[in-house]
Amino acid sequence: MPYPSSPDERDRPWVMRTYEGHSTAKESNALYRRNLEKGQTGLSVAFDLPTQTGYDPDDELSRGEVGKVGVPVTHVGDMRQLFDQIPLADANTSMTINATAMWLLALYQVVAEEQGADPRQLAGTTQNDIIKEYLSRGTYVFPPGPSLRLITDTVAYTVNAVPKWNPINICSYHLQEAGATPVQEVARVRAVHGDRGPGRRTRLRPDQRGRHRPGGGAGFLLRQRRRAFH
Repeated sequence: MPYPSSPDERDRPWVMRTYEGHSTAKESNALYRRNLEKGQTGLSVAFDLPTQTGYDPDDELSRGEVGKVGVPVTHVGDMRQLFDQIPLADANTSMTINATAMWLLALYQVVAEEQGADPRQLAGTTQNDIIKEYLSRGTYVFPPGPSLRLITDTVAYTVNAVPKWNPINICSYHLQEAGATPVQEVARVRAVHGDRGPGRRTRLRPDQRGRHRPGGGAGFLLRQRRRAFH
């Protein structure tokens, strides 16, 4: 975006937030409210692995992972609890979520509307960067083609319905954790993400889905993939 010309805009403080979420929506809500009371100016939601990959907490593949690396959000009731007594009309919320980003954004919008907020005034970000999940992290759900369609549909929706929302946050540092060099990391961002858009072909073939080293929760991700392929 252009460099802001207004002095007031240039001097506006950055949004300060911590990446947080654990145990349950109720416990995470208490943490969010404490930090906001201490001066934090935004929220950054960490979701657990079952939420990231679309599994219910009571699914056998979720065993041992519910609430472990983030907060479990399964339905609108969980999202309601997560932001209880937090006015979303005034919030700036980042959600680190990819494969299920469109559903989590929908739940967030519903809760905001229940609070009386205008969706066109909601501010925040969904990571919504599925390509790096195939290449490094492993929390994908669908094949590459449908996944890219979901990403672009989410972008198109927010442009019209939630215009202050950042629908995608391209995140590539995971590639270095999976063995890439800094040059490869930057090259991948320019090549792969420049190829996105409705009707465009992705360079990632379906038979490349398993060629990565999962990060945290590897056991869960391996169980998930076994189920997907059998």
